[in-house]
Order: sequence, then structure tokens, then C-alpha cells
Amino acid sequence: MKIIYILALLMFTSTNFALAEDNETDDEGSTLPRMVSLRSDHVNARSGPGTRYPIEWIYQQKHAPVEIVSEFELWRKIKDWEGSETWVHKAMLQNQRYTKIIKQGVANIYAKPQDDSKIIAKAENEVIGRIEKCPEQKDFCLIKFSTIEGWVKRNDLYGIYPGEIIN
Repeated sequence: MKIIYILALLMFTSTNFALAEDNETDDEGSTLPRMVSLRSDHVNARSGPGTRYPIEWIYQQKHAPVEIVSEFELWRKIKDWEGSETWVHKAMLQNQRYTKIIKQGVANIYAKPQDDSKIIAKAENEVIGRIEKCPEQKDFCLIKFSTIEGWVKRNDLYGIYPGEIIN
């Protein structure tokens, strides 16, 4: 059986695949918390809501999922997949939903949303994919990774709330 491994390094350079993207920024005033993704591969993470606050680090993975936990004018306090909280400008966020593999080692990508389905690929920790759908009462979500689309266990993903339905 041939299994394709999706490498994190490959995904860092190939996340600009031809997909329709949501060019809108996050919905100001929407329910908090909410999931969004990074718009760029260079997002300044600041210690407070404004350019006068120092840059703590720079996110360098476009489409990485983050959770907005607070808002202040044009600034959003986000929480990332490692639990770190920081402030970014709302223009650096987009509503298009992506997910990140958070399973140590590799996560299986299945042909169907069931454990006994054929494994069509494996994705390394921190690989990003676009969420296609997460059906009701399913432990799997359909994720698009560059040229591969398959079902991944929800527990292996960051960027989706438990029980959240995405159609």
C-alpha cells in the first residue's frame, strides 16, 4: 500500500494552492470566541492592541487557524494552537476556516469518515488544511490539503470547536 506523507515544510511553501478564498476580515462584533485564520505568512504578534506595543513574535504560517478571544477597535486578541495569546490587526485575519494537525507524529487521512476506511495519506504535526466540512455527530472532518482531500479525526485538529458543524 502506498501512503503519501504530507510534510510540514511542503505545506509552508504550498498553501497558496488555487482555492477560492474569503477575502473578508473577521466579523466585528460577532460572537466571541470564534475561529478565523491568518491572512499572511508575516503577521506581527503584539503585546497590546496597537502599533505602539512591541512585537513579541511574528507568525510565519499563512492560513494558520487562531481563535479570537477579545476585540479592541481594529485589534483582535487571538489564541493560537499552542495556547499563546497576543494582539494582531484585524486586517491580518480572514474568515476562511483552516485547521492545523496537532497530533504528535502523523495523523491519518482517510478516504471515508470512519476508522476502518482506507488511509489515503498521512499528515505531519502542524500541517495546515482547509476545512471543507465537519458533519453533525461525526468524529471526522473533511479537509483539503493542497492536492489531497480526505477525512481526519477531529481530535487530531486545531481550529474546530467540539461538536461544531461546518457544511
